[in-house]
Amino acid sequence: MKRSITLWGAGTARTLRPIWVAEELGLQYDLKPIGPRTGETSTPEFAALNRRQKIPVLVDGDFSLSESLAICRYLIHRYPGESVYRPTSVEECAREDEWCSHIYGELDETSLYVMRRHGDLGHIYGSAPNVVEASKEYATRHLRAIEDMLGDRSSVLDGGFGLADVMLQTCLEWAVTYGVELPSGLDRYRHRIAARKAFQRAVTLNFGGG
Repeated sequence: MKRSITLWGAGTARTLRPIWVAEELGLQYDLKPIGPRTGETSTPEFAALNRRQKIPVLVDGDFSLSESLAICRYLIHRYPGESVYRPTSVEECAREDEWCSHIYGELDETSLYVMRRHGDLGHIYGSAPNVVEASKEYATRHLRAIEDMLGDRSSVLDGGFGLADVMLQTCLEWAVTYGVELPSGLDRYRHRIAARKAFQRAVTLNFGGG
């Protein structure tokens, strides 16, 4: 079946997520590897897709969607595939939401992006080494809790690799680039997930310029 999918955005942990899911599902898609803060998100073409002028953005036919978590969930449910677990019971969907909310809220937004905002982007938002260090400590605390919750499972949910793993792995990779030391159990998990061929292709596409 011919797909009419376009993914806008590359170069960040958040843009990696939908590219990775598309690769896992074997979808045909067109990647527009525009970056943040390059002026490319303020063009009339892109602003018409997303008034917030943020990446990533998905266009599938006449349907468009922003936010990495929402895009990944849409792709998994719109184009289900055997390589990505899609929970069907109310309980499993709720459990997935619990994990994704924790990962996105406590690692992505509250820790890692704050480190990016006041570290890498300090020239824009103000350099604040003390804030970066506090955020690093906060991330470490939640990583330890996640390690305890994950245990010795090879995927976040018992059903197999899925959306919560995409969220967790991208945050773990992001954390490592910022010098956050992972608990040993999470580091082993990270290396197992990183061995997935679709992940490796997505990393090349996302960080290698498409």
